[in-house]
Amino acid sequence: MKTSDEDLAKAAAKGDVDAFTTLLARHYDRVYRLAFRLTGRADQAEDLTQDICAALPAKIAGFRAQARFTTWLYRVVVNAAEDARRRHASHSRAAAGWGDVEQMRRAEAAETAEAMDWLHRAMRSLPQELQDTLALTLEDEMTHAQVAEVLGVSEGTVSWRMSEIRKRLRAHRQEELAE
Repeated sequence: MKTSDEDLAKAAAKGDVDAFTTLLARHYDRVYRLAFRLTGRADQAEDLTQDICAALPAKIAGFRAQARFTTWLYRVVVNAAEDARRRHASHSRAAAGWGDVEQMRRAEAAETAEAMDWLHRAMRSLPQELQDTLALTLEDEMTHAQVAEVLGVSEGTVSWRMSEIRKRLRAHRQEELAE
């Protein structure tokens, strides 16, 4: 005499491994077929079926025998497919959003690189002492006091040089724009 699915499910819910194995053997193909119909792709159906089988020992404790076991199992498969679709949609939206962020990041990086290229070209037009002062101040992010110590000049001289650099770079930019 064959044990009913409902009796096997009740036993499996109480921890009977043999009952669970029997249920799984009986219904694995049915779960896969429904998963395939819901996903439309064999690889997704296989993944979904494996996910369901892995989660089933915990879920079977929720089986109350108010409906046939197969009805309950189909609901589990449908819910799992819906969850997978939601996860996929979330990942797709996140990936699309990430693409936008990446494009903005690249645009900002290109702008920064262009600005740095301009600054390096413009620096070459400055006298050497101004180039040294600017290089130490910008690229190594040193304070005026630290730059003064490195260059052996007063902090006031470094401040004057930075003012002179700004004035000359502004004029250089204006000349470029006028061309």
